[in-house]
Amino acid sequence: MKIISVSIGLWLIALQLAGCHTMQGLGKDIQSGGEAIEKAAQ
Repeated sequence: MKIISVSIGLWLIALQLAGCHTMQGLGKDIQSGGEAIEKAAQ
């Protein structure tokens, strides 16, 4: 039972780390899109 709990915990940590990188890339895309809109408005 303890091995299963540890395995699930490791999988959750791995998914969170992968998601963090994905969200970081998404944030950069949104930021560059916002900068393009600002330049177009000027």
